[in-house]
Amino acid sequence: MESKKNPKADLARKSSLFLNIGLCGSLLLTIVAFEWRSYDDAGLLDLGSVDDDFEDILEIPPTEQPPPPPPKIKLPEIIEVPDEEEIEEEIEVELDVEVTEETVVEEIIFEEAPEEEDVDEIFTIVEEPAGFPGGLEAFYGYLKKEMKYPRQAQRMGIEGRVFVQFVVERDGTLTDIHVVKGIGAGCDEEAVRVLKNSPKWKPGKQRGRAVRQKMIQNILFKFSN
Repeated sequence: MESKKNPKADLARKSSLFLNIGLCGSLLLTIVAFEWRSYDDAGLLDLGSVDDDFEDILEIPPTEQPPPPPPKIKLPEIIEVPDEEEIEEEIEVELDVEVTEETVVEEIIFEEAPEEEDVDEIFTIVEEPAGFPGGLEAFYGYLKKEMKYPRQAQRMGIEGRVFVQFVVERDGTLTDIHVVKGIGAGCDEEAVRVLKNSPKWKPGKQRGRAVRQKMIQNILFKFSN
């Protein structure tokens, strides 16, 4: 037979109650421990019987400093000088050369300024630029008369401008002729040939003197309608 336990004797049912009682007791002991105060048993001190050793406090009056006296301004003294009175001031000049009445001053001769050297310089911009004799119209007439359209360019149908660079010398001749931008097909060589056979140009001038000038001229190759 299975033995049955008396429900009144089962302590597991009251475990939660015992736990709550234990927590409340420990909390109460903690509060009492923090709030407990202890005082030393000392007698009351009579402040009236304490000797007064404090020094008398003296009232120090504030010091007053008088303001400084105003500065004395001395007005400038104006002295009138009569018009007839001249103020003479001696100026001493020390000369290394002793000058007497018999000393003869030699005539000073100014040498003429040497002429500017003829520098072989090539200018790009001058006061009076170089040009073809007769102007641009005469230059275009010369090109129309002397220039021949290359056959290769005609067959290929090439048109355009050839830019040629050259130097106009002081006597008007053209030197250092070369193409800086061409179109090919014989047009570049024809432009150089035409300029080599060109008559003398009017040279450029700087300060009234003929100088060497670098120029760039374009020559147009185009079929006539």
